[in-house]
Amino acid sequence: MPSTPLSILDLSPVPAGGTVTDALRNTVDLARRAEQSGYHRYWLAEHHLAAGVASSAPAVLIGQVAAATSAIRVGSGAVQVGHRTALSVVEEFGTLAALHPGRIDLGLGRSGQRRVEAARELAAPAPPPVQARVVDGLLIPPPFSYAQVLASPRFALSSALLHQPGAQPPPFAEQVADVLALLRGDYTDADGLDAHAVPGEGSDLQVWLLGSSGGESAHLAGALGLPFAANYHVSPWSVLDAVAAYRAAFRPSAALAKPYVVVSADVVVADTDDEARRLATPYGPWVRSIRSGDGAIPFPTPEQAAQLPWTDDDREFVADRVDTQFVGSPGTVAERLHTLRNVTAADELLVTTITHRHADRVSSYELLAKEWND
Repeated sequence: MPSTPLSILDLSPVPAGGTVTDALRNTVDLARRAEQSGYHRYWLAEHHLAAGVASSAPAVLIGQVAAATSAIRVGSGAVQVGHRTALSVVEEFGTLAALHPGRIDLGLGRSGQRRVEAARELAAPAPPPVQARVVDGLLIPPPFSYAQVLASPRFALSSALLHQPGAQPPPFAEQVADVLALLRGDYTDADGLDAHAVPGEGSDLQVWLLGSSGGESAHLAGALGLPFAANYHVSPWSVLDAVAAYRAAFRPSAALAKPYVVVSADVVVADTDDEARRLATPYGPWVRSIRSGDGAIPFPTPEQAAQLPWTDDDREFVADRVDTQFVGSPGTVAERLHTLRNVTAADELLVTTITHRHADRVSSYELLAKEWND
């Protein structure tokens, strides 16, 4: 197959014992090095109320990363539009596109309705158990249910702080339609009144939809002819459904003549398999902290992680994520990424790496890029 571009998804992780300032400065430094290593794009995630993640305001951080680099595409993976208005998103990203023309990606993610879905899931009968399977060398684990997490008091608090009192997010499809209309300059309301976003209208933003399943986001991205990002690193059990649903729904558009899919993966690369496994030791406890509903903890050292309480139940709780993390030497990880690309037919791969030491994270990306491009 032709060379497949590699890109980066960054959460601006806060290391245990470090500060938010450390995390944000590390992000800017990593972006510079990623550009030098030949990565295609650099996306910033959006997370809130998590002690271990500093990427809560991606538009602000995108501006800093774009200013510190010169050619790499920079964008959001993804803006949680359920907490925003279409106009505010278009104005923010239109500003970024005006300052950095031809380089800004606007990734949109569905949010705001998940609590209702979680309540529905909790009330429904438990589905029959699903066994892990391997598809042409790619592990597809059993699904993980987020219902308990999304129904937790902490999630309710987060929702309350992210929304204006009494506000209800409109359907995702309506928000995406409004974003696209404001960018095109043909937005009108129900009474026929027009509105024009300045900055924003006419911007050369590349609009993406991100999704973790074969549901609404995948279908909508296909129907609108937009590029689509599927999350193997968050929802490995549904990645094949997501890419299949997107391709089945795809209709050519002014943006794309044929489907374009990026697939994400968690990776840790070191000189040897053993060293990479050591660096990845904190990943399981870190995922557990997210799924407990309390938000991501500052990323521990391997030694600190070894001292944390850990049971068989904990291991089962995060097994889908730990077992699908690609950890090893450059050759080991590149081989697994080739498998992911081949099985999903991805046009691009989006890798995310979290280690305690910034130097180890930089090294992981540099080793992988060298192996991938050789």
